[in-house]
Amino acid sequence: MSSRSTGIPRPELLGDVIARVGAGLVERERQARCLVLAALCGEHVLFIGPPGTAKSELARRLHRVVGGRYFERLLTRFTVPEELFGPLSLAALDEGRYERDIDGYLPTASIAFLDEVFKANSAILNALLTLLNEREFDQGVHRIAVPLACVVAASNEVPEEEALRAFFDRFLFRCAVPPVSEEGFAALLAHIDAPPGDGPQLSGPELAATQREAAHVPVPLEIRDALIDLRAFLAERSIEASDRRWVRIVRALRIAALGNARTEVETSDLWVLTLVVPERAEQAELIERWFAERLGAAQPVDPKWLRRVVEAFTRQVELEGSASELAFDDSGKLSLMTGLGGADPEAIGEAAPRMSAFSRRKRFSATHVRARIAQVDAVLRDVDAYLARASHYSAETLAALRANLWVPAEFALAVESALTQSRDSVGELREGLLAARRGFASLALDELDDGRAPHPVELGD
Repeated sequence: MSSRSTGIPRPELLGDVIARVGAGLVERERQARCLVLAALCGEHVLFIGPPGTAKSELARRLHRVVGGRYFERLLTRFTVPEELFGPLSLAALDEGRYERDIDGYLPTASIAFLDEVFKANSAILNALLTLLNEREFDQGVHRIAVPLACVVAASNEVPEEEALRAFFDRFLFRCAVPPVSEEGFAALLAHIDAPPGDGPQLSGPELAATQREAAHVPVPLEIRDALIDLRAFLAERSIEASDRRWVRIVRALRIAALGNARTEVETSDLWVLTLVVPERAEQAELIERWFAERLGAAQPVDPKWLRRVVEAFTRQVELEGSASELAFDDSGKLSLMTGLGGADPEAIGEAAPRMSAFSRRKRFSATHVRARIAQVDAVLRDVDAYLARASHYSAETLAALRANLWVPAEFALAVESALTQSRDSVGELREGLLAARRGFASLALDELDDGRAPHPVELGD
């Protein structure tokens, strides 16, 4: 199922289209990726955010890459159907037909931007439902097909009224558009308002081919298990998604894989869930964290067990390295540091003060030292195996995220940071193990070896 044979746009083209949509806009990479994927899916997008955050500009840019006609309107509770669907046709009325002059209005647009969409009255919203869902418009007694590829709607907030929920659910893609952050404000001030010129485009046949081929993209068991896990995760937090929505979500995952020129959905595609499941920005952050946790990168790992192991070995090295023993002469008597008052130590005999006997560094058998080192080496082998697996997993995961068209660079960087910090923390503790090993290896050796190994160092659970 190659892009050449099916007409599906190649990842290189889609990457250029995403870059064209987001070019020059500060902190709008996520929204640009969302828009292009939505158009590829033939789905609609709801941008949620305050005025003046480039929502309409993003819609206009999407129109430039999709082509066709563009329609834009600010909706209020006073908006009448004529403003969206065109005035009644007087010529048709003369012939007894109730039709509209739709040329130049929403029914003839390929891309439309509807601002403050939830402020429209119920008559407008009901008329929009059929147009959004079926891509059809009631023209008199006939229902005609419309060329609508994607409606980009905008709202300052998520609607709470139950009457608006059905309309809200028609937007599969929902993406927050916050004001530029403090970090990006300087770039915003330096922004030159020059919209991108001509560039790569997505044709209608390419969009149709992608949507047609989506049904043939397998969804592996591990992806289905992830979706089951997410549904339970959402239920625990009283976040609901309709059955219809889950079906459309799976289709979006398939198209996300197609856009990346893959033959099946993979784990990195689950990023798309942050765009199609949440209703609010805080829910998007929650699902983003869920996804990061599945990647093992929600936050750097704190290897508590290994830390306790290193501490146990370190304490044992200190204990054995500082241990002392009384020194005896060849006859078995305690050797004295010096004679008291010049007296002969032999003459003093049993009267010699015990505290004047000197101590020396305790000596350990070679068997003892080998046993201690072997225990450290066993842990080191496990740590080295973990670091090798972690390094391989990190490389594979980051490569998949960076190659995925729909994953923003900021998320991949956050995952890289967490995985790197996890490996570094384990690597630092590995150095602690090596120091303990050197400490055991430097213990003073006894000339005699009784062959008895010590009890292993208690490492805890």
